[in-house]
Amino acid sequence: MEILPHEKQIFEYIKTIEHLKKQNGENPIFTNEIAKLEQKLDKLKQMTYAELTPWQRVAICRHPARPHTTDYVKHMCENFVELFGDRTLGDDHSIIGGLAKINGMKCILIGQEKGNDTESRVYRNFGYLNPEGLRKALRLMRLAEKFHLPVVSLLDTPGAYPGLEAEEHGQGWVIANNLMAMSRLATPIIVVVIGEGCSGGALGMGVGDTIGILEHAYYSVISPEGCASILWKDPKRNAEAATALKINAEDLLQNGIVDAIINEPLGGAHHAPQVVYNNVKKFIVEQWQMMKMIPPELLIEQRYMKYRKIGRYLQPTA
Repeated sequence: MEILPHEKQIFEYIKTIEHLKKQNGENPIFTNEIAKLEQKLDKLKQMTYAELTPWQRVAICRHPARPHTTDYVKHMCENFVELFGDRTLGDDHSIIGGLAKINGMKCILIGQEKGNDTESRVYRNFGYLNPEGLRKALRLMRLAEKFHLPVVSLLDTPGAYPGLEAEEHGQGWVIANNLMAMSRLATPIIVVVIGEGCSGGALGMGVGDTIGILEHAYYSVISPEGCASILWKDPKRNAEAATALKINAEDLLQNGIVDAIINEPLGGAHHAPQVVYNNVKKFIVEQWQMMKMIPPELLIEQRYMKYRKIGRYLQPTA
């Protein structure tokens, strides 16, 4: 497992404890020493993870072992039938979508996928979305509306693909069209930010009746590196930008951009993935239970009002 900079001391303790256990077995002389080290390790973990900076949390969010959409599909869904293509140009492998059943709840599940190794990351375009993917997502949402199924949207992308071909295929228009269409979709939409929720790629699948975010995920109009490059012409000031952007879960909840924070295990989702799968599954089912009896007309109106209330401003004083 890749060790993040703020975790180096923790893993040194773990390495020392494992070495003592391996070398000395049940030797009573070392048993007390090992117990003391384990107590110090627990305190170190609590202190380290309680004092994380916004940039350190972004690093946790991007950890290569962090669960991706394919992992959630495998561990949350009793059934999943993947559907392909946008019926216009092609299929975008960075977006997975299809018919799913979660704890007995039938739904359309769509999610953004980065890949887990070199081969799969290239295949998934490292999670960068093309217009074909966003059109595919909207096609599946229309299918959900037609058959009165809720939509579950999992966000985890560094953004829409910035290449020339994507622009030629209408990247900006497709994102805008998805925003408008999702705002009017006559079926419940449950959004969960499981990793990076960055830029228009996330927004194009992120309009929902309720938005949950994992504790160490982030949701932002731009990445910290991109922000630093624009504001200060220096991408190395990414930590400063991460703080200024207010992209962490607590800031987003306070500003009304998300509706709930979903807990992660100590240190991040990659330390105990099954805990996260269970927490996300519980959130989705609970939200569906609250929304399934709401008439479509009222659901759309509530969604409209939800987004109208986002944002604050100060009145100038005379």
